[in-house]
Amino acid sequence: MTDLKRTIQEGVPAKQITMLHLIASPDPIIYQKVLIDPRQALGIITMSPWEGAIIAADLADKAAPVEIKLVDRFKGVVFIQGDRDSVYTALDQVRQTFVNSYGYTVPSVTES
Repeated sequence: MTDLKRTIQEGVPAKQITMLHLIASPDPIIYQKVLIDPRQALGIITMSPWEGAIIAADLADKAAPVEIKLVDRFKGVVFIQGDRDSVYTALDQVRQTFVNSYGYTVPSVTES
């Protein structure tokens, strides 16, 4: 008999946004893989608790003329798309609201 080890990974919801990232002009292959328009910027939000993704998508949509491309309320992921400045504005509004109104730990918006 061999010694087998079992690893259990568990996610513990904390009030945090783990990433607010803007991809201004990515390689077109990225857009092909996620089926998004390659002529626009992409914003990515990841967070917990995961249900906050619905609120983040609503805030982003109301903050700037962006298109909500994905809301995964089971993983806490939101993809938004639009021109670079609109995506940045939407991400920053999400950041500000989650810090000021909900007491989340939130990083700065990053860009590549």
